[in-house]
Amino acid sequence: MSLTEVDTDRVIELLGGSALDLAAAVRAGEVSARAVVEAALARIAVVDPVLNAFTDVTAARARAEADAIDARRAAGKPLGPLAGVPFAVKNLFDLKGLPTRAGSKINRDRPPAPRDATLVERLNAADAVCLGGLNMGEYAYDFTGENVHDGISRNPHAIGHMAGGSSGGSGAAVGGKLVPLALGSDTNGSIRVPSSFCGIFGLKPTYGRLSRARSFPFVASLDHLGPFARTVGDLAASYDALLGPDADDPALADMPAEPVLERLDAPGDLKVAVLGGWFARQGSLQTYAAVAAAARALGAKRSVELPEVERARAAAYLITMAEGAALHLDRMRTRPGDFDPAVRERLLAGAVLPAAWIARAQILRRWFRERALELFAEYDVLIAPASPVPAPKSGQVTFVLDGREMLVRPNIGIYTQPISFIGLPVVAAPIPLNERLPVAVQLIAAPWREDAALKAARVLERAGVAVAPEPAV
Repeated sequence: MSLTEVDTDRVIELLGGSALDLAAAVRAGEVSARAVVEAALARIAVVDPVLNAFTDVTAARARAEADAIDARRAAGKPLGPLAGVPFAVKNLFDLKGLPTRAGSKINRDRPPAPRDATLVERLNAADAVCLGGLNMGEYAYDFTGENVHDGISRNPHAIGHMAGGSSGGSGAAVGGKLVPLALGSDTNGSIRVPSSFCGIFGLKPTYGRLSRARSFPFVASLDHLGPFARTVGDLAASYDALLGPDADDPALADMPAEPVLERLDAPGDLKVAVLGGWFARQGSLQTYAAVAAAARALGAKRSVELPEVERARAAAYLITMAEGAALHLDRMRTRPGDFDPAVRERLLAGAVLPAAWIARAQILRRWFRERALELFAEYDVLIAPASPVPAPKSGQVTFVLDGREMLVRPNIGIYTQPISFIGLPVVAAPIPLNERLPVAVQLIAAPWREDAALKAARVLERAGVAVAPEPAV
């Protein structure tokens, strides 16, 4: 499909801006969904060889979906809230016709998925257009975005640095303006860490809020699925599109959920505090400057503490290792040489953990959640760092935290793991602070209060504190 020069410029402008503005332009007939897809595919062709965000570009599917949207608009039929908006998904989501890789070599031998994942279907139902699958850490057991089979996902603000994991391709694709929206997963921080490194907004919902049907699991009791975007409005709109019951996910909670987008700017103050203690140690100066900026903008004057955070993080590690190992035992027996060696070692370690340790970890998990809920009896939102440092260099093995040299891979998630552990909803909000590499803060809310976390992010965005910076690519 050919475009006029004026159309091309306008489409490129919309593609690099808000998904909601783009959808409004498609609904109004200002631009066609097909023109948007062609512009997105052209940018992917130029930029993705640098970022390595995509593993599968579903160009034929995207063109067919866009043409169907344009045909419905031409016939005078209403279009959905995300009409014509391109999106892509971490390759642990089923995409019809593709094997679901989950970042692995082994899964490539699986038959093509017969149906999309539920959350993919829901974005399609909102008239968003799927452009393909995104790079990720093997079996989601990663914080760096470095995949030994598909290569490194690179940071759109500094290509020699990590995009973060395990949803590194999702972070790079949205941060690099390849797509306005993406889906990822978060078990111990894999939405929030890429959001922090890539300078975008990400939502880890309450455990059990969004369907995980037809996605490849990692740790069933910790896995969350959620969206990435460059604006709070786009994040809220994608979250709204993803809501709803699903009999195909037995872990999905029977909790009512109202759409959030229309309530983002409703009057009403939030009671906000800063998490201290564990969350106020070990990070970089930039990390704590970001927390302080968010606290000022949200009027948070008090610091509060969660007890035993270090023990909670250790318990999260034990549960992750044990459940992850149980899932992969057959693959480790039959195809050990096809794993990333680092992932295989962690899974093997999890396979020999004493059952008594896991039982004690689960007891601590319940106790720690009760302590968190006590804080939410007084506060709507708690602020914490999302990562201890800006994105390290790709391949970097150690960094210095709190005066100690520590391994990068297991310690990027020091602030995210204790929150995933108890299933709280969190928005990661980017705070660039005029630095080349951004960082993000976590805006943590009580269970089922995604609206509070998103509203806090909106306040920061309106104040000019939380902003997705322009990529370098």
